[in-house]
Amino acid sequence: MNDSPENAIAAPLHKGLSKPKLAKILFFICFGSVLMGVGIEEFLVPNKILDGGITGISIMLSHVTGLRLGIFIFILNLPFFYIGYKQIGKTFALSTLLGITVLSVSTALLHDVPVFTKDPLLATVFGGIILGAGVGIVIRYGGSLDGTEILAIIVNKKLPFSVGEIVMFFNLFIFASAGFVFGWNRAMYSVLAYFIAYKTIDIVIQGVDESKSVWIISENHKIIGEAILARLGRGVTYLNGEGAYTGDDKKVIFCVITRLEEAKLKSIVEEIDPLAFLAIANITEVRGGRFKKKAIH
Repeated sequence: MNDSPENAIAAPLHKGLSKPKLAKILFFICFGSVLMGVGIEEFLVPNKILDGGITGISIMLSHVTGLRLGIFIFILNLPFFYIGYKQIGKTFALSTLLGITVLSVSTALLHDVPVFTKDPLLATVFGGIILGAGVGIVIRYGGSLDGTEILAIIVNKKLPFSVGEIVMFFNLFIFASAGFVFGWNRAMYSVLAYFIAYKTIDIVIQGVDESKSVWIISENHKIIGEAILARLGRGVTYLNGEGAYTGDDKKVIFCVITRLEEAKLKSIVEEIDPLAFLAIANITEVRGGRFKKKAIH
């Protein structure tokens, strides 16, 4: 599964961490790696379904040669570990090496364990969820389990393509190759498993109850702000703005809410000022202030 080093870099292993915190990080990197191993060996591989990235190539090579999957995962990722060490940093590279090593060992130990299902659709759905959860946990705690995007970040500096576009092209090649190796039905199952895993990674990293930033421009800004404070329990900030076309002074309301509060906030704004300008965006992390995620009352 192609995880994101850019996300991983955002949560590196810092020097000066207390031993309990460091132990927690190492535990979750190992746990996530084992979880990915379960998704691969107990669901995907027995049903001839691929993941993307280096893992997908490793699955095909293991099928063709008969050698253990963990050998290819470890060997093929070593060059990317070196690139990560040189281009991104020592702590990221070491946490990545730990994750890849545990993943490789896990696939070897799980190889002869009886599989959960032989139904390809069930294997696709649950394998994708478990694999994505494992990758998401590792990213969240500063590691990586696939070197493809590390390479994409480096190539991105020399080619007029984004990291996502480079990774997408790489995976299209892998899934097309899977069609010749395992058959086109299995290739399509592989694309579905990859999509499910990708969405699961987002949920694990951001959380189901992800935060959103809200910008509101209205003549009734004071009433709307007070209503948000009273009915949602969210603090608001009033910013000074100026309309570029009219030159009029504007008051801009800014606040942060959870996804579960989005519908209620929209109804508040619609009720007070149907013509208000409203912009809502996803944000991956909120720190400081008085913001706390909570249920809607």
